[in-house]
Amino acid sequence: MTDFTHFNAAGEAHMVNVGDKPQSKRKAITEGRISMRPETLRMILEGSHKKGDVLGVARIAGIMAAKRAPELIPLCHPLSLTKVEIELLPEENESSIRCSCHVESVGQTGVEIEALCATQITLLTVYDMCKAVDRGMVISDIRLLEKSGGKSGEWKKTD
Repeated sequence: MTDFTHFNAAGEAHMVNVGDKPQSKRKAITEGRISMRPETLRMILEGSHKKGDVLGVARIAGIMAAKRAPELIPLCHPLSLTKVEIELLPEENESSIRCSCHVESVGQTGVEIEALCATQITLLTVYDMCKAVDRGMVISDIRLLEKSGGKSGEWKKTD
């Protein structure tokens, strides 16, 4: 079990000590998608949903999620985030909305979890606000696209 950094030699969970690591600029970009009926997407884009600005509320929820990731993921370090940017792109041909999250920090550990939390909660908020009109929505393709900073340096998804 020593290959997993969140377990000690006895297999017990612990928060990794990052105190001796140098600070560096950290960045993570993630994405995900929510697919829905064309009528639901049209309602969102026209702003005619009775609950209001679906994408605006979802964006704020995602920003909040990035800041609260350590409260959701037990061994995640609390971080001082310097940037959380969420882009919601309608894909009308696929009747979906793609969410892209860009998170940055200067610190001793990465921001991938914060970006992934932001992506998922953004899309889950779209689902929550629209479930009364479309219970068949599907959240999918949540993934890390790129990360930089720290000992492991740069990483980009290749396909």
